[in-house]
Amino acid sequence: MKQFYTALFLVLTSTVFAQIPSGYYDSATGTGYTLKTQLHNIIDAHNDQGYDAMDGFISTYERDYYYDSNGSNTILDIYSEIPNGGNNTPNDPYNFSPTTDECGNYSGEGDCYNKEHIIPQSVFSSATPMRSDAHILMPTDGRVNGFRSNYPFGRVDDNDLINQSGISNPTLNGSKLGGNLNSGYSAGYTSTVFEPIDEFKGDIARIYFYFATRYEDQISAWSAYDMFDGSSDKVLSDPFLNILITWHENDPVSQKEIDRNNNIYYNHQSNRNPFVDHPEWVALIWDTTPDTEAPTDPTNLVASNPTDNTIDLNWTASTDNVAVASYDIYVDGNNTFNTNTTSFTVTGLTPDTNYCFTIKAKDATGNESGFSNQDCETTTNNGSSGGGVDLFFSEYIEGSGNNKVLEIANFTGADITDLSIYTLKLSANGNASWGSPYSFPANAEIINQDVYVIANGSAGVCTSEYDDLNNAITSFNGNDAIGLFKNDVLIDILGDFNSSADYAKDVTLVRKPEITEPVTTFDINEWNSFPQDNCTDLGNHTQTLSTIEYSLNEIKIYPNPVKDILNINLKNPEKTGISIYNILGKQVLNETLMRSGTINTSKLKNGVYVVKIIQGNKSISKKLIKN
Repeated sequence: MKQFYTALFLVLTSTVFAQIPSGYYDSATGTGYTLKTQLHNIIDAHNDQGYDAMDGFISTYERDYYYDSNGSNTILDIYSEIPNGGNNTPNDPYNFSPTTDECGNYSGEGDCYNKEHIIPQSVFSSATPMRSDAHILMPTDGRVNGFRSNYPFGRVDDNDLINQSGISNPTLNGSKLGGNLNSGYSAGYTSTVFEPIDEFKGDIARIYFYFATRYEDQISAWSAYDMFDGSSDKVLSDPFLNILITWHENDPVSQKEIDRNNNIYYNHQSNRNPFVDHPEWVALIWDTTPDTEAPTDPTNLVASNPTDNTIDLNWTASTDNVAVASYDIYVDGNNTFNTNTTSFTVTGLTPDTNYCFTIKAKDATGNESGFSNQDCETTTNNGSSGGGVDLFFSEYIEGSGNNKVLEIANFTGADITDLSIYTLKLSANGNASWGSPYSFPANAEIINQDVYVIANGSAGVCTSEYDDLNNAITSFNGNDAIGLFKNDVLIDILGDFNSSADYAKDVTLVRKPEITEPVTTFDINEWNSFPQDNCTDLGNHTQTLSTIEYSLNEIKIYPNPVKDILNINLKNPEKTGISIYNILGKQVLNETLMRSGTINTSKLKNGVYVVKIIQGNKSISKKLIKN
């Protein structure tokens, strides 16, 4: 049973988020043994660290972050781990401490761990770099390692177990030694084999596929080994190829293998196991029967959870006669992304834009399904690029002592009675990250064309204008950036994030009347500056409409409340954008008019909306009620 690794692992290793290096497999374009040779050329000549260096690698990275709650202090041993034993470890028969319990001498199972060569050293006469290749070395119980000896891996016949003094068979976690079961996928070999538990069979199979690929230019000259056929291409003899492919398919790549592969590459010897990164390549190389059957079509595609720049996709998996290798994601008809999971977050999208998605499944040989159902979703407009109809900073007092005050204005055209999606954050002294968020009180609201004032609890000026007191968000000096966030997306800013330069020390700043929208890049030219501790403008804010804005103000929208048809009466014929936003700031309708006309609002849900009217670079907002 596969388990998820604990959060502690995120702290202990820096490679948990590492991915396949960009371009690493670009030359792997073939099929069959041609692909195998291409992969050999990619992973060949790794940076051999020597056999003794594996002691440090094992003690640092081969820990049990995956099955036990205290596994960060123990070695993950595939011959003692009981993966479905729960989170508190007691079902594991024993545990090894890194370095402390390294062999040494052993007399019984559980005494110590050592380094096991998954491919026996006798095959390559203990030569380097094979002997010290981290991909084929794993920490295992010393006694069980000796019990396995040089026997091949296979499927043990439970009626033909091997007796050996000093160790039980099966071992304490269920691994066993005995005659190969001469039936089913393991038919064709009757001598002694060793069988690990199901949890780690795929791991071992992929190690063999790696070894056969990495050393294909040497392997035919080495000593005879029952699992190998003496060739440099196929390498693996029957029935062991059948056994390993079956184990590989039944035990998919785990998070443990992904992390181990990344640690070997980034922190040790600089090459990767291709069959952990691309499990589908096993069938593409070793399956000699042509696969001409395409996967079934993906179904139940759902696009959801839009943000300004992302949309989540989920769908029901396709099926295939061998295996589905990956899914191509089409955005507006263009093949744009690929994934091997059935969920994906599409990124790099534009706010206020409708996107339509479809999915195709592919198998390892390139057979392609038909399209899934299409589903569409529109990205939000919550200010990830700044601008738009929303709240903004209107005044800032960086006064003497604790006289620190912030003012936020609402000129959206609608009352905002729920401020729960808005927060403020402070970045002190050019810090490259934002501090803890300030959240508005539960009953806070900002009426249209009104303001909300937050002051330091020890402030001594303008006290009659305060709506809330908070010392943390008002701990700023003249060089601290302050951000206004909506749904945790920055929409307006005071100061320069990641800069410790003073921008407003010992002054009062008031947003100029012609500034109508928030921005995410601070511009001191948008502000009028006054002496410190100035209270003249606090508690209210003025927006001055330009000539064209006065004209916009004369545009009539009716009826209001509206039911199905909204009339737009323009004062003069001119290209005019009409955008309607719901109370959360999401654009729900967008039209362009050249003269007076109507807009169909029948599909809008009942509620309060904001109509934004745009001519050129000027705009005005009006409140609209839909019944």
